[in-house]
Amino acid sequence: MRILLLNYEYPPLGGGGGVAAKQLARGFLELGYEVDYVTTWFEGLNDDETEKGLNIHKIKVIGRKDLSTATMQSLISFPFFAYRKCVKLCKKNQYKFINTHFAVPTGPLGVVLSKIFKIPNILSIHGGDIYDPSKSNSPHNKWYFQKTVSWVLNQSDYIVAQSLNTKMNTEKYYSFNKDISIISLPYEKKIFTKISRKELKLDDSSVYIISVGRLIKRKGYDFLIRSVAKTNNKNIVSLIIGDGPEKEYLQQLADSLSIRRQVIFLGFVSEERKMQYLAVSDLYVLSSIHEGFGIVLLEAMQAGIPIVSTDIGGQVDLIRDGVNGHLIKFGDETKLAAILDDLSSDKSADKQMLIDNKKMLAEFNFRKISKKYIDIVK
Repeated sequence: MRILLLNYEYPPLGGGGGVAAKQLARGFLELGYEVDYVTTWFEGLNDDETEKGLNIHKIKVIGRKDLSTATMQSLISFPFFAYRKCVKLCKKNQYKFINTHFAVPTGPLGVVLSKIFKIPNILSIHGGDIYDPSKSNSPHNKWYFQKTVSWVLNQSDYIVAQSLNTKMNTEKYYSFNKDISIISLPYEKKIFTKISRKELKLDDSSVYIISVGRLIKRKGYDFLIRSVAKTNNKNIVSLIIGDGPEKEYLQQLADSLSIRRQVIFLGFVSEERKMQYLAVSDLYVLSSIHEGFGIVLLEAMQAGIPIVSTDIGGQVDLIRDGVNGHLIKFGDETKLAAILDDLSSDKSADKQMLIDNKKMLAEFNFRKISKKYIDIVK
């Protein structure tokens, strides 16, 4: 049996939604299924390929300009350009189900294929495709997107949200008559070689706080940088891993606050290098305006470092304030600065908290999560 997975993102293209879908696909493979993954092609990446048994089909779109973010042209063109390839695949293969990621832009493609070929369709909603308060053109703000998303929700056979927050936002802003299951994003522990700070060109005297994610408005890096400027401990250094359209603005902000030395933009790095930076850091900070889930928090848990996170979004499914991390209001720069000062002066964080976080990772095992998807389709 085979599974058809549709997602306009696939690493290194895009963000967490692509990473999660790749992990799901790997889980399906290990459970004995063959998987065809239809995604976006980008210049410099391989063409269609088979990666560890996963068949990846890449579609050329209009207007994709970089790896980290998609243009409106590329989003709109993906389902249209992918349709022909998907029809060929559906005619050639027998699929147990289609797993469509993101209500927009991929959602309509999954619905149409499901109806034509009578294949059950599981729609995975990730957060930003439902609600993104940092964007004026967020689907929940535009009537035409609202209509499209509502139609996709109603026409899909099953709906899976990655967090309670995503489910609540879907029920708040859209009209549909289907139940929503909550299935967390999958996580596979990363295998990497630990190296020293010196090897990473970091010094032992600094207190390193680290954040990972695309440099986009929703990630709230300006909030983080302003908070660092308010700290008393000038040995605090913020490491930011990722790339995106906000980079120049954020660099200028750090310059204007005279803390350019305290903010290091590392750009896009490999998975192993990312985990190496996490492992030598003192604290993880998620400063987002909103997150659908926050898979980077699981990476921080594996690295065994304390976590501070904003309190709106799927991250509250993972972090309980004072139990396994610290939650703050977005924009409260004084509070975040105080926490950074406190944690940097007392590095004896609750060891049990860190141990419990590492144990918690077992709940997100990618095989377990993939099995939950398969169990949906009787």
